[in-house]
Amino acid sequence: MTSAHTPGLAAGRLDAEEIASNFADLHPAYDPHEAAVAADRCYFCHDAPCITACPTDIDIPLFVRQISTGQPEAAAQTIFEQNILGGMCARVCPTETLCEEACVREAAEGKPVEIGRLQRFATDAAMARQGHPFRRAEATGKSIGIVGSGPAGLACAHRLAMKGHDVTIYEARERPGGLNEFGLAAYKTTENFAAREIDWLLGIGGITIAQGKALGKNIDLPALQQAHDAVFLGIGLAGVNTLDLPGLDLSGVRNAVDFIADLRQADDKTVLPVGRNVVVIGGGMTAIDAAVQSRLLGAETVTLAYRRNRAAMGASGFEQDLAATQGVHLMTNVTPIAVHGDGAVQEIELERTHAANGTLKPTGERVRLPADQVLLAIGQTLAEDAGLATERGKITVSGPGRTSLTGVWAGGDCTPGEDLTVVAVAEGRDAAEDIHAALS
Repeated sequence: MTSAHTPGLAAGRLDAEEIASNFADLHPAYDPHEAAVAADRCYFCHDAPCITACPTDIDIPLFVRQISTGQPEAAAQTIFEQNILGGMCARVCPTETLCEEACVREAAEGKPVEIGRLQRFATDAAMARQGHPFRRAEATGKSIGIVGSGPAGLACAHRLAMKGHDVTIYEARERPGGLNEFGLAAYKTTENFAAREIDWLLGIGGITIAQGKALGKNIDLPALQQAHDAVFLGIGLAGVNTLDLPGLDLSGVRNAVDFIADLRQADDKTVLPVGRNVVVIGGGMTAIDAAVQSRLLGAETVTLAYRRNRAAMGASGFEQDLAATQGVHLMTNVTPIAVHGDGAVQEIELERTHAANGTLKPTGERVRLPADQVLLAIGQTLAEDAGLATERGKITVSGPGRTSLTGVWAGGDCTPGEDLTVVAVAEGRDAAEDIHAALS
């Protein structure tokens, strides 16, 4: 086994037992007693602020009360009616800035009801049973094509199938799931949950997934419009931003999105190479996930370098603190200037910045950090121009996902708004309702 002190990229920095421990569930599931105690803390507020804070408008006091009265499967039904991916959202939603931040207990005591973990308790209970909680309506004879099997596409497909429409999902990759399958930290969704959730969701019937179908490559929008009565685009942001820096062609430099995807798809994480000194460029959730997982794989030092201060980071305070507790050094107000090395990266050069009148300016002060792996997490963009109106690099929509082309809807990360799984689910669901109304 390679030592954690070996320079350069190396696999096996930690043994299998330590890796397994490091990548265990971030928020372990409640047992029934723990769930009952947690549910009893809820005030069951009328006009509850937690509902308003939930992008999918789940009736949180109702499902928590159902748990407290010993009805977890009824609670799951309450959740699934608004959010069919409630199991995944329970695991990955930033509840600390959504429903739990709005919780009255948080305001009164600084300790909210753990809504996310209660949601997981309920949805896990329901998904463990045989069968699907919803039935399809009578067949309408209508067909909808959905591009992308991420959270927006899946939520849209399920709602449309439930209303009796036939749905075909076109997925570019070898496995469905989109962000849920390829883009989330492995410790947030363990035991192959993303794939298991999709299998469960498809139990509604009426949904076909065609894999290896990429918009702009082997399928195009006009053909989809001809083949279907409506089209929904949940294509996410498959393009990856880069930087114009010398040294980006050195071995050991790669984008963080691919690093995370490789980690999520690895059956054996001990074979994944990671640097001894890792530097991650960025300040969003992808940057945090890449930095934390580098440490969990055995990197000796991991630095997250961000050009502004911590308050400006896209990652939540909880995620920033999680990174810090895992030994990630959060280095703010620095921007990369160059990557140095001889064939492989050895150092990264950064310049300190300061904000003046809202504008970020370099100070002229530079610093070099040892680095044998540099991960770029500086945002993503649309990979294909589908001939639709766009704004700030995303597909322009009005109302519940209507694009500039009649009969074409869109939702999720490819449209303006917060890039959150729960937001994508809400947008896919709402677009489905609008598509159904239009077809009816």
